[in-house]
Amino acid sequence: MSNENMNASLPDLGTRGDEIRIFAGPCSIESAEQFDAVASCVAGLGLTWIRGGAFKPRTNPHSFQGLGEEGLKIMRATGKAYGLKTLTEVIDSAHCSLVHSYVDGLQIGTRNMANFSLLKNIGLVTAESHKMVLFKRGMAATISEWLAAAEYITMSGNEQVMMCERGLRTFETATRFTLDISAVPVIHKQSLFPVCVDVSHPAGTRDLVPSLAKASIAAGCDALMIEVHPNPQAALSDGPQQLTLSQFAELVEELRKVAAVFGKDIV
Repeated sequence: MSNENMNASLPDLGTRGDEIRIFAGPCSIESAEQFDAVASCVAGLGLTWIRGGAFKPRTNPHSFQGLGEEGLKIMRATGKAYGLKTLTEVIDSAHCSLVHSYVDGLQIGTRNMANFSLLKNIGLVTAESHKMVLFKRGMAATISEWLAAAEYITMSGNEQVMMCERGLRTFETATRFTLDISAVPVIHKQSLFPVCVDVSHPAGTRDLVPSLAKASIAAGCDALMIEVHPNPQAALSDGPQQLTLSQFAELVEELRKVAAVFGKDIV
């Protein structure tokens, strides 16, 4: 290799734009009062998106499965009341049109990364609206498999896909999942997709969330997903990893300082 090539500047694999979105909200929409409390906090911090689960794909069939369409109604009404865009997960092809009619963004969870009929259906349903599709990585998927699966959505008519790294299942037990922070620059290198990092699921406990969020910004993420609940101890799902409203507000101010180092804004 020539000295000229050795001394060449390394490519910038950072954030696609100058804004980093935060998708914040409870793991599950439990009631209008619970969701309103979170929305008030999110809007008060000047953020633009709220997320929450209406249909919950739970490993244990006896666990809370979500409020279904009632949850979607709560999300739509609350989003309109606070001027927030809304994001929720689709877990079944039968729900695609229904969910699409209520929200601004559709999420595909890790368990459905390889559910190709669902991916195609979501691509078709959003082909005209071009609503954002947040596409989570499977818990044992390689990056190449993840990127290939995303094409089921884009080839069906919607290219507004954001990839979401959410941690891998490994032999490590100190965290709920192992966050692959390298996925952020690798996806930026190999594709044009923006990248979100879900920092709540790999953490598993709320005290790890701030460090993972700051690291994700440093790695060049385009968005963060952070779970927030008014009373995590009473949450019907994933309580230990959800931040309280005050903890979330404090974290957002810290993240704004980190983002500013890289010339980015938190929105």
